[in-house]
Amino acid sequence: MKAVVLAAGEGTRIRPLSGSVPKPMLPVADRPLVAHTVDAAIDAGADEIVLVVGYESETVREFFSATYRGVSVSYAVQTDQNGTADAVNAASEHLDGPFAVLNGDNLYDPAAIAALFDSCPAVCAIEVKDPRNYGVLSTDDGTVVDIVEKPADPPTNLANAGAYAFPERARDWLDVPASERGEHEITDVLARVIDEFAVTPVTTDRWMDVGRPWELLEANEWKLGELDRRIEGEVSDAAQLEGAVVVEEGATVKPGVVVEGPALIRSGATVGPNAYVRGATLLGEDVSVGNAVEIKNSVLSRGTSVSHLSYVGDSVLGRNINFGAGTTVANLRHDDEAVKFTVKGERISTDRRKFGVVAGDGVKTGINTSLTPGLKLDTAATTRPGEVVERDR
Repeated sequence: MKAVVLAAGEGTRIRPLSGSVPKPMLPVADRPLVAHTVDAAIDAGADEIVLVVGYESETVREFFSATYRGVSVSYAVQTDQNGTADAVNAASEHLDGPFAVLNGDNLYDPAAIAALFDSCPAVCAIEVKDPRNYGVLSTDDGTVVDIVEKPADPPTNLANAGAYAFPERARDWLDVPASERGEHEITDVLARVIDEFAVTPVTTDRWMDVGRPWELLEANEWKLGELDRRIEGEVSDAAQLEGAVVVEEGATVKPGVVVEGPALIRSGATVGPNAYVRGATLLGEDVSVGNAVEIKNSVLSRGTSVSHLSYVGDSVLGRNINFGAGTTVANLRHDDEAVKFTVKGERISTDRRKFGVVAGDGVKTGINTSLTPGLKLDTAATTRPGEVVERDR
């Protein structure tokens, strides 16, 4: 089984985090998001990975190279992002037998991917409370008989979970007409396979489509929650580590630091002295967390620094950010309603009671800056000392 993994898109809904990094390469625990998908495919028995790349493709190529975990990796280029079927069609020259299609910006239950491969032709499915925003599957006697996209009146609550195992003949059906959205959809290929073959629904209890910044935070909460305690870096005897905490080799935890897991402190990161790290928190490579800083349930990407006397909660920070001393992130509304965030110009609910700031690469805050809940700071944005920032910039 070859596995085609779609990793060509920028991820406009997750901006500014995707300003110079394709969304599938954003960090989720100890690896990029797409690497969790590739690992699941390899664990399920894939003998070759075909990565479909496009936006900032070199970032993907540098990570996976020509082999990954001993498995051959090939690349196909989707020049224009014209839909999922178009992406798989770009990889068609690599396909010569049954093949799987997985989304590089989804998190899957690895056991479900293994079952998917074993049940080819098959599609992963998950029961949801409100299926109106999904492709909805209908089944009869253990076989998928129909799929309908985002129906106003869903026939079932079984949603398409975006993972497919196709027979070899599907390679000839990838050139589908554009949908009403103007994209060539892989679900149209699935519909043809349903007409021609008995397609098995492989149900999964857990699946996540990572499209918006708070979903990247949720993805990290999932994967950091699977950590086993491991201490390989330099940890002061005067530091206190509780629960599932991983300190990678080359990381430093100074005196007076308290870390409550799950937390991952990556190689080159420095924490403290006298800092407090709690919740599901990722401190990326070469991150610096200074004296008397508290980091709660957040993602700090590579090279980011949060200086002394600062607080960051329920936030996602990009790479090479510098938060000046005394920077404080507010993550809770006075009215206790869900925090809203701007996605493609529209303020929408995150459905999270607590959500702080999303900052793009290279952001710099002046000392004693206050940042309000649901704030977006674009790539290289700056604030003045003592500023209260209430609007995106």
